[in-house]
Amino acid sequence: MSTPAVSFEVFPPRSIDASFRLWETAQALAPLAPRFFSVTYGAGGTTRDLTHDAAYTLRKSSGLPVAAHLTCVGATRDETMATARRFAKAGVTDLVALRGDAPEGSDGFTAHPDGFANSVDLIEALAATNLFTLRVGAYPEKHPEAASQAASIDWLKAKIDAGAAEAITQFFFEAETFLRFRDDCAKAGITAPITPGILPVTNWASARKFALRCGTSVPLWLDQAFETAIRDNRHDLLARAVCTEMCSALVDEGVENLHFYTLNRPELTREICHALGVTQAETGVRDVA
Repeated sequence: MSTPAVSFEVFPPRSIDASFRLWETAQALAPLAPRFFSVTYGAGGTTRDLTHDAAYTLRKSSGLPVAAHLTCVGATRDETMATARRFAKAGVTDLVALRGDAPEGSDGFTAHPDGFANSVDLIEALAATNLFTLRVGAYPEKHPEAASQAASIDWLKAKIDAGAAEAITQFFFEAETFLRFRDDCAKAGITAPITPGILPVTNWASARKFALRCGTSVPLWLDQAFETAIRDNRHDLLARAVCTEMCSALVDEGVENLHFYTLNRPELTREICHALGVTQAETGVRDVA
């Protein structure tokens, strides 16, 4: 089995304790020489400044590429592009361009009257600046708002054609889910790299709840396996084994890059990377106190 290249997603801290957790996560995972760290953007743009500050500090402290999430929800075109320019000025020129989640309690996404209508419009505007490497999201299963999976794939192709260089998928629980999606994207004429998003399960109840909310299928066998593992106090052992096996299957099928959703909890992700042969390199996050 060849060794995959990896990248890691973290979220910006909202408290002092969360700040320590973020930097501990970076310290633990930077030695694995990731392609990049990505920093998320809260629903409704609620972490705009936090995302900028975390991305800037992570870039400065690690010396590694940082891909900041950028959404267009709840903001004018000028505000969104000003945020993008702030990222560029801070040396963060990799962006994950997303429509974004609507604020909690709302009925769904509604474009700002003076904002971008959707993610394709956002990507076109960002690409026109020639400042950024752009990545976009993809759904290996039907997006909850899409009419069909074919429509989801057509929309992904529109985002790639608008200027995105790579897609990163929502997480899934079986390798076949991603492999079918990859084949369908190829048939649709998508040639840009599609990187599978991997969620190491640190808490099955939370992961299952999130999966159901975002349209990720939960296999019956996995549900039953975690029920038994939790009862026998073997949750983490099962999580590590299942995720490692799935990643190995993906790599065996020619997948070269894996993107891990760390939830700012690096231990399980690091263990899985080690099991896949991703070993420590001579790098790390410097002390920025």
